[in-house]
Amino acid sequence: MQNYVFVLDTNFQPLNPVSPKRARELLTKQKAAVFRMYPFTIILKHALPNPLPKSLTIKLDPGSRFSGIAVLDGKNVIWVAELEHRSWQIKDSLLTRRSLRRSRRNRKTRYRQARFNNRKRKQGWLAPSLMHRVLTIETWVKRLCRYAPIASIAMELVKFDAQKLQNPEIDGVEYQQGELAGYEVRQYLLEKWGRKCAYCDKERVPLQIEHIHPRAKGGSNRVSNLTLSCERCNTKKGTKSIDEFLKKDGSRLEKIKQQAKQPLKDAAAVNTTRWELFRTLKNILPTTTGTGGQTKYNRTKLELPKQH
Repeated sequence: MQNYVFVLDTNFQPLNPVSPKRARELLTKQKAAVFRMYPFTIILKHALPNPLPKSLTIKLDPGSRFSGIAVLDGKNVIWVAELEHRSWQIKDSLLTRRSLRRSRRNRKTRYRQARFNNRKRKQGWLAPSLMHRVLTIETWVKRLCRYAPIASIAMELVKFDAQKLQNPEIDGVEYQQGELAGYEVRQYLLEKWGRKCAYCDKERVPLQIEHIHPRAKGGSNRVSNLTLSCERCNTKKGTKSIDEFLKKDGSRLEKIKQQAKQPLKDAAAVNTTRWELFRTLKNILPTTTGTGGQTKYNRTKLELPKQH
């Protein structure tokens, strides 16, 4: 799929994006000039008196390492990009700085008196590696608003809604067991278990939600007791306990038990920054939100293939 080309008139007003073919024609006939290479934008050599461009929407899929950005005209995709974050580089740089300062203190080469009254952080403070995600996405949204007639923003607030995960301890039965609940759980498990069978590592096969400690022996529906398995492994395990099923594969048994208790580091980073990002975008343009579970539910309902 080709990205459309953004167009400005001579007064820097954003106009309707044009196809690459039309952009080449305008440049060849010297009716326009290149204004910016990325995102590729051309500027016309004349002004339009009353431009009435179509209202476009920016859709965002914020992630921990990558974020997806798309500009849409209704249901038609005008421009797409994948933004790579430097969060882990920032974290590594801060850790390196901390270790250098610590070694300097241990060598007793401090060059000033120690201070302990400058450690306060304002409410809502985010670590630099997390705040970087918010600022980078904000920069790109503002940049696209300068080159295209953007009227609204839609962002995926979370990959999955933690409150909609099946948890017997939540009292709201209607909230917990709605039509969307299964999609939120599946999205969480796919992220946590790497989209493969926990027992045989098979990928690209239909995966089933499986109870690590079987329900028949007192296992709960808590997400920490759920994993993914292929149909063959699920049938083979049946109502056996995981210790009995994997008694000949101790390393895999230990790995599954540890993985079941581990939180999602990437998901935690996204969930930590989601509201700050939402507040930031809301100050730019009207912003609506959704979840990854809702996206998957709608895609499955409409029988649409997964593209991104």
